[in-house]
Amino acid sequence: MNEFAYTGHLLAGVDEAGRGPLAGSVFAAAVILNPSRPIAGLADSKKLSEKKRDALFPLILENALAYAIAYSSVAEIDEMNILQASLLAMKRAVQALSVQPEFVVVDGNQLPKWHYNSQAIVKGDDKVAAIAAASILAKVSRDQELIALDKQYPGYGFAQNKAYPSKQHLDAIQRLGITPVHRRSYKPVKNYLEQQHL
Repeated sequence: MNEFAYTGHLLAGVDEAGRGPLAGSVFAAAVILNPSRPIAGLADSKKLSEKKRDALFPLILENALAYAIAYSSVAEIDEMNILQASLLAMKRAVQALSVQPEFVVVDGNQLPKWHYNSQAIVKGDDKVAAIAAASILAKVSRDQELIALDKQYPGYGFAQNKAYPSKQHLDAIQRLGITPVHRRSYKPVKNYLEQQHL
């Protein structure tokens, strides 16, 4: 059951990943699914195991009519706040699609400022297959970035905690300080900088 009126085939689903972590970019993806090449097992990325997400990722790239993955940097997150940075990443993803959509559905309750016919759908990643596909692309792409950052900045456990404020990560900040990829506007990082008078 769709919560929107559009019934054509050029429907883009959009979702983001990485609003809560203390480090790294926020990612977004946009996907237009191909009705003649359905993908079994699409669901909200948070409800899928890492193994299942990793298995679905290439299937989405292979079978979607169009897809794009974009991000907003740590500097942009600190400059404009995470909500605005997430919306910007979403806008970049839709603009980067090789096929322009007729209608865009976005997970959540806010839409980027754009000219597309669109609708925000709360829990959309549970309700719309194209949003579920976008949530998987965004999440896997973000996880890949954190695995790379873990090699660059060892000791924080980025590959395991994906930069969320786990005990391991918070302890590492106290012990090792912060990296250039930490979000300085986020409270635990901000608190550390204030303690150090930085």
